[in-house]
Amino acid sequence: MSTTGKYGSPLMYRRSAAAAVLLAAALTLTACSSDGGAKADPAPGKPKPPASAPAPDPADSPAASASPGAKPSGPVLPDSKLVPKTGSFTETEKKYLSGRVPEKMDPAAVLQTGQESCQRVERTAKHDKDAATGAIVAGEIPGAKDAIPYLCPEQKPILAAAEKGFGDGRHQSPAAGTYRALTQSTSCSWEAKGKDGSVLASGPEAPPKAGDKITATIPAGTAEFSSTACYAWIPA
Repeated sequence: MSTTGKYGSPLMYRRSAAAAVLLAAALTLTACSSDGGAKADPAPGKPKPPASAPAPDPADSPAASASPGAKPSGPVLPDSKLVPKTGSFTETEKKYLSGRVPEKMDPAAVLQTGQESCQRVERTAKHDKDAATGAIVAGEIPGAKDAIPYLCPEQKPILAAAEKGFGDGRHQSPAAGTYRALTQSTSCSWEAKGKDGSVLASGPEAPPKAGDKITATIPAGTAEFSSTACYAWIPA
């Protein structure tokens, strides 16, 4: 009795399947060898945000070329043309969009970037207000400073706290006072120098432990304040 059916013999199918497996394996090996075995260097460490801050949402990361909320340097749509393709904008939305929409761009797309910034602030503040404040200070939520007054005014207290703070790094002629670091990093350190370069104050006095609050008292007459791995500072 013949084993050949309507679509060919089982043997033929087995040979075809085996050939497909071999081809897939060959393509896999080729793809693996094409990277030359190179491995990317690990990214340098960044100051740690507050421990209770929620894990970053990949969808929240803005594109490297995008500057949400920033006013364009080129021609912008006049206020009379700030009209969505469907529906309408509220008065506060129009105020936010005024001078912010480049020519030939959909105003609704610009509005959406501001709304997304507000959503990120709101989500973060719901879990930890310090984390939201620090994220604005550190510039991790682009456009938040411009969006909050118009699109999510209930977050103004977070913005007000952030505007009194400053980020990690070097700062010239800082306002004297006591500040606290918005971080749980045990590597945070700071230093205040006078005009002649002499150290006026530094800290922490003892190596911090996990969960310790780190504060810095900046003396009057400080010409430069610098910190490392402290994320952000706000008045204590």
